Amino acid sequence: MNLEAIIFAAHPDDVELSMGGTVIKLAKSGKRIGIIDLTMGELATRGTPEIRQRESFEASKYLKITLRENLRMEDGNIKLDKDSILKCSTVIRKYKPQIIFAPFYHDRHPDHITTGKLIKKVFFYTGLPKLKTFDNGIELQAYRPKKLYYYFQTYDVHPSFIVDISSEFEDKMKAIRCYSSQFYNPKSKEPETFISQENFIKYIEARAQYYGFKIGKNYGEPFYTEELLEYNFELDFFQK
Repeated sequence: MNLEAIIFAAHPDDVELSMGGTVIKLAKSGKRIGIIDLTMGELATRGTPEIRQRESFEASKYLKITLRENLRMEDGNIKLDKDSILKCSTVIRKYKPQIIFAPFYHDRHPDHITTGKLIKKVFFYTGLPKLKTFDNGIELQAYRPKKLYYYFQTYDVHPSFIVDISSEFEDKMKAIRCYSSQFYNPKSKEPETFISQENFIKYIEARAQYYGFKIGKNYGEPFYTEELLEYNFELDFFQK
């Protein structure tokens, strides 16, 4: 099974928070989308890996994705090593996405930083025939996606482009709320964290409104690319 896009994330819920609306928009357009979570989020102050996994399955229904896998790397200790490169390259060679997404490599959380740097390495090395990867004993051929895009998490950087998610915003928030162990829940008796306070969800909403305003829409999600994008004059120049 080939996928049109794969989104790599350090933890379950990273994708929902950062680009959930874009995932829904792509899926609604008929694209097959996969999410690859690197860890189970086992170091999280609230909840458990088992709870987090159930929450990610529920959230995936709202995202309308085709596939979600977890590579079960060590939370808090994602490595930039050969084993990690091979695991992520295997995923790319197996599903052959046209584009991939990763967290931007400047962020509050060290795992987000490492994941962004790791996927940049993978984006290059997965195209090298001498890098050997196998799936169920079968050697996978070298394959490199066309583009690597970065999504933002806590820190904001001037984006390369913004996606209108006005029609997808409500489902994005429903997916986020599936993670009741992590985000604001007045009934929870667990310790408060940076993301469990009520203002954090308000920030997510305000951020989407801010980027939507930048493009004349109600809600938007920003992305960054290190490479220049081709502008199709005939198709794009006169779009409203």
